Order: sequence, then structure tokens, then C-alpha cells
Amino acid sequence: MSNPSTPSGSAATLVIVAHPDLETSRINKRLAAELERRGNVTIHRLYERYPDEKIDVAREQALLTSHDRIVLQFPLFWYSSPSLLKKWMDEVFELGFAHGKGGDKLSGKELLIATSSGGAENMYQAGGFHNYSYSELLRPFQQSANLTGMIYRPPFVVGGIREVSDEQLEKYAADYADYVEGLTALSGKRG
Repeated sequence: MSNPSTPSGSAATLVIVAHPDLETSRINKRLAAELERRGNVTIHRLYERYPDEKIDVAREQALLTSHDRIVLQFPLFWYSSPSLLKKWMDEVFELGFAHGKGGDKLSGKELLIATSSGGAENMYQAGGFHNYSYSELLRPFQQSANLTGMIYRPPFVVGGIREVSDEQLEKYAADYADYVEGLTALSGKRG
């Protein structure tokens, strides 16, 4: 995990990368590498940190409270996140911390979802192969943001990952880093 300083005037950003095999991932590995290259965010690789899946809840909560913008970056697995990210949310977003009485520690923070899928964008729509849009499939994350008082931002999606050229991937990586750093608004999905 890197802990670079945050540029003056911008939000402290934590990017939680939840890919079970990041080293073999072309898309997620490149997106995370671009953020790391720029050095303006904290990168936290869940599967590296917790190979045994024993989550240090206090440590994770401290990371969340020390950042203003939280990014969950993961590949879409069976219309959801990889299992460790789900477990992480179950344990870290606990009652009294993230919701319920005294559970306001995430309130006002931004939540961004960055995901990738094998299927192209047109497969993720009514009447498409997967029947539902990315937005619909990511609703549990949006509702988690609502419950915790976080500000949900539009997701950054790279679809059709097998067809992404090297040139497209470089553009996506730059667009992603700009979006995560708060330098640009999201102009649409990729792929």
C-alpha cells in the first residue's frame, strides 16, 4: 500500500482494490498502476493485505475515517463484487460506525465504484444478454452509500475487457485517474 501526500485543495482519496488475482489482471492492474504512478491517492490492495481473509476492522475503519473519498475498484463477478470486498463491507461498515446510533463516521464522504466486466456495455441493458444495466447491478453499493450518509458518485465502468486495445487501456487509465483525483467529471462508460 502506498501512502502519498494529498495535493493541496483536493480530497484525501483511498482506493480499495479488490481483485483476487491482480497480477494477472490486465485492466484492474493498469488502472491501479496509473493511480500509483501519479501518487495522489492511497492504494489499498485487499487481497494482498488479507490473504487469510481475517480483516483488521479497527485498521480499516481508521483508513476510512482518514480519507474523504473512497473508491471501491473491482472486477464484476457474478453481478457483484469479489467475495473479500463483500466480507470487508460486512465487517467494516458495522453498526455504530457506519450506520445506526453513533454510526456517522462515513457521512459526507464520497463513494466511487470502479468496475470492469467481460461483457460489453450493450450486453448490460434491458433486453441485453445480462438484462440489467451496470447502474442497476451496482444498486447495493448505492444503497450502502445512502444508508451510511456517503455521497454516491457515478461508477467508472470498463466493459468488454477482452476487446480493449492497449491504446484504449491507456486512455481509460488516464480518464480513471483524472476522475478518481476529482479532476474531471465522468463522461460515460468505457467499452
